[in-house]
Amino acid sequence: MKHSIQIGKHTFKTDYGFLLILAALFLTSCFALYNSYNLVAPGYGPYYLNRQIMWYCICFAALFGITRLQNQSLYKILDSAYKFLMGVLIYMFISRLLYKVTGHTLPLSPQINGAFSWIVLPIIGSFQASEFMKIILIIKTSQIIAGFQQRHPNPTVAEDFQMLIQIARWALPPMILVLLQPDTGVFIIMTFTLLVLVLCSGIRKSYMYWLLGIVGGIVLLLFYFYFFHRDILGAVVSQYQLNRIDAWLNPDDYILGSSNQLYTSLLSLGSAGLTGHGMQASIISIPEAHTDFIFAAFGQCFGFMGCIFIVLLCLTLDLYLCKMAFNAQNREDRFMIIGAIAMLFYQQFQNLGMIVGLVPITGITLPLISYGGSSMLSYFILFGFILNVSPSAKKIYKVKKLDVKNMKNHMKIKYDQYKSKKTQESQ
Repeated sequence: MKHSIQIGKHTFKTDYGFLLILAALFLTSCFALYNSYNLVAPGYGPYYLNRQIMWYCICFAALFGITRLQNQSLYKILDSAYKFLMGVLIYMFISRLLYKVTGHTLPLSPQINGAFSWIVLPIIGSFQASEFMKIILIIKTSQIIAGFQQRHPNPTVAEDFQMLIQIARWALPPMILVLLQPDTGVFIIMTFTLLVLVLCSGIRKSYMYWLLGIVGGIVLLLFYFYFFHRDILGAVVSQYQLNRIDAWLNPDDYILGSSNQLYTSLLSLGSAGLTGHGMQASIISIPEAHTDFIFAAFGQCFGFMGCIFIVLLCLTLDLYLCKMAFNAQNREDRFMIIGAIAMLFYQQFQNLGMIVGLVPITGITLPLISYGGSSMLSYFILFGFILNVSPSAKKIYKVKKLDVKNMKNHMKIKYDQYKSKKTQESQ
């Protein structure tokens, strides 16, 4: 909740608890990157740390900039931002098609790790449009659901279906483009987040069963083709993605290949014990120690206690957002916060789960702790919207303003008294 602190005639009002959690994540991220110095390419450790500090400064500036405005005024540019990001996604898709045909890419849209997911800008760095599209889809879907509930307090079956069509009209085009990059990780995050929002919308149970059945059916169908018709599945998904599934299901068979990341992360966590090997430990080499596998790098340094600290910090953020959603004053705000919780929770679960072998390895980072600018900035933009709707507490904390002038006079009087006393004693 927002609390007001009055210092003299000035009143500062914001959600200090939420900002404190974000500050803790900032310090933890910097500390984790500092301890990964010996696990990244020589000389790149300070570079990543300095860049992360720079991005956090930009993120906090964006956060406070958004809180100076009202959400209603920001919503007016939502459609324009959606069209701009769609244009960027289409541009990257064309770059991928051109690469397949000619072997060349469009300017600023190179192939990175087998995907066309980034626009690389000189000096600034890479820009991932799908990260920002996630935020727009959360806000837009929240508006659609809240508006629908207000217009149809007792919706019919046909009206529920109309709501789903309206959400799909906004969500499916960018999601398909993200899947074709291919960026399966972000696509799954979008799918999971929107599915949670729809399930929380009060839609009929029959539609809920259908949606969950469709998702479950697709998963089962993929596993069927994986085990019995791998050649057909290979025509739909890339060999790189199939290798990830192989490494997940049979890690011992691919230790020197696709399951090497999983093997080294498990080895680093398992050998760290209760308190780890100490700061900047590099007992076991961990690939992508500053991004996808920063949890394993931190665990190698500080063991089970360090891992528990990271998990508790993530849970603190999630539970605080749950509290904000419970106290939200209108439906649209509540759904927006629910979308943020769903996105955060899935990304945290996916990242931590892939490091310990519970789920296949994907290119999903640990939010707000792993190195990266686009993902972190997109979260802070959403947090800015959430801070604007955080309910206000009634109590005002008053802090007396420090009177520097009176303090100087008081100190001068005390000094004169002390000097006079010493003079009398010497006489």
